[in-house]
Amino acid sequence: MTYVVTDNCIKCKYTDCVEVCPVDCFYEGENTLVIHPDECIDCGVCEPECPADAIRPDTEPGMESWVELNRKYSEIWPVITQKKDPMPEAEKYDGEPGKLEKYFSEKPGEGDQ
Repeated sequence: MTYVVTDNCIKCKYTDCVEVCPVDCFYEGENTLVIHPDECIDCGVCEPECPADAIRPDTEPGMESWVELNRKYSEIWPVITQKKDPMPEAEKYDGEPGKLEKYFSEKPGEGDQ
């Protein structure tokens, strides 16, 4: 099992989760985060830290495509280990359906700088 970031992170990008991750397996895109599924140790400490409820175990139904998306972008985006401010208007976008199709950006974020 592993944990993955789903579309509710898009345009919110709360980073509470990265602070508690013991193995630094979060990676930052322009407007979302992902978890490297091979680096995640399945400890689960990140899941309750996410204000947007965007982190899910891969054992839930329909998570296969999220595992692949997380894998793909964690291999090209920079690692993030420190908490940052959420995106502007994060509260407005929190819970909006269909964010992957509407807003997802393949561009990398800044990571730890």
